[in-house]
Amino acid sequence: MSTPLTEQSLQSQLDRLQALREAIATAIVGQHAVVEQLLTALLAGGHCLLEGVPGLGKTLLVRSLGQALHLDFHRIQFTPDLMPSDILGTEILEEDHGTGRRHFKFQRGPVFTNLLLADELNRTPPKTQAALLEAMQERTVSYAGVTHELPQPFFVLATQNPLEQAGTYPLPEAQLDRFLLHVRVDYPDEQEERAILLQTTGQATASVKAVMIGEELIALQRLVRDVSVGDDVLTWITRLVRATRPQTSTLTPVREWVRWGAGPRAGQSLVLACKARALLHGRLAATREDVRALAAPVMRHRLLLSFVAEAERRSADDVVAAVLDGVEFPRG
Repeated sequence: MSTPLTEQSLQSQLDRLQALREAIATAIVGQHAVVEQLLTALLAGGHCLLEGVPGLGKTLLVRSLGQALHLDFHRIQFTPDLMPSDILGTEILEEDHGTGRRHFKFQRGPVFTNLLLADELNRTPPKTQAALLEAMQERTVSYAGVTHELPQPFFVLATQNPLEQAGTYPLPEAQLDRFLLHVRVDYPDEQEERAILLQTTGQATASVKAVMIGEELIALQRLVRDVSVGDDVLTWITRLVRATRPQTSTLTPVREWVRWGAGPRAGQSLVLACKARALLHGRLAATREDVRALAAPVMRHRLLLSFVAEAERRSADDVVAAVLDGVEFPRG
């Protein structure tokens, strides 16, 4: 029987989260919203996709998180010639020197880790991208008829450059849907950029200390499940997700700009993400502010826009904003 969540037990866990934030901040300047969304995905037990132009510190952010968490960490640089076996592993022929018998042995690939950095995921063809589908959803790898369990916890933190750049392959919808959050990484402001220049051009280098182990992270994930969501918030989330579907939506922007809306997994992800954000802010219940903060990261990669939206230069974030404005919060 699980122990009830109290303010005292919550505070002890929040101290660990604050230490994790401070450890990441030793290497990352600014990007507070991005760091919060990344931690939200981890607490909710989901994968995270970070998108931004080159040079904004996406890889450094994920690497810093890996250093702050005392977990097994692997990095894969995705390239056009990468093969699925380079991710999952392969069978090798071994010989027993005592008996002379030969047998096949499965050599595990880098996906067998706790924290996997899939760097520039959209620079590899769909065949190789698909190698992560089972791992991300089922936390297993099937090879030659045998299913292998992945270590727990297991997270995929992927980075990608904007799709309009040359040499990239758009991620298939099935894989996009497996990411809990799609985080946009923007340019830093002037003061942050000045601090970056000062921190990265001298002799001293930032050192990120490990402040949390896997068991502590799993315990925090259990706490996230105990955070409550009121009936009004749950109803609002349900209506928001359903309002993104042009077949049934009453909102004009959705009917004009969207070809396919978000599925039930978007609602599941939004509820879990709101619970995790509430925990990050020291609260035992999710609120409408959590929903507004996370609606775009949860749904922007789950909407397929129409040609009208492309012609009018509308983005998925514009659709989410229209849905938030058009669907009223339930009263009483």
